Amino acid sequence: MTKNPFLLLAVFGIVFTACQSSENKPGDSDIAVQANTPASEPAAITTIQWLDSTFNKGTITEGEKIEIVYRFKNTGEKPLIIKDVRPSCGCTVAEKPLEPIAPGKEGIIKAVFDSHNKPGPNHKTITVVANTQPETYGLTFNVIVNKKS
Repeated sequence: MTKNPFLLLAVFGIVFTACQSSENKPGDSDIAVQANTPASEPAAITTIQWLDSTFNKGTITEGEKIEIVYRFKNTGEKPLIIKDVRPSCGCTVAEKPLEPIAPGKEGIIKAVFDSHNKPGPNHKTITVVANTQPETYGLTFNVIVNKKS
């Protein structure tokens, strides 16, 4: 047995490096990336029809909460996936469908606007991200909030 620990470490390092380089061939990582393609690849793209995308909610009193329901239909041939819904401010909370919407079926995005500390005209937008082209859509609503007396 060798008495030089540095020689033993050097041999181990060379063997370890050789094993690693033979396992990771050039292009292997490219294949792995291609196998895990995102939902927005062309094969997964579908189409959407917005049945409701803009609302005028009239006038409410400060402090009231109102619900807005946007309806849509999957007009494509692939399942429609609503990936994200992003309200333009913290006064609005939006809920997206948890399950994909089958071709030909309808779905909803529900939003709730809290008018607390929001007197005057309010124009709000909800950005929707889906597996469609284009990928993003803007849903809007307008409401006038009367100051609480």
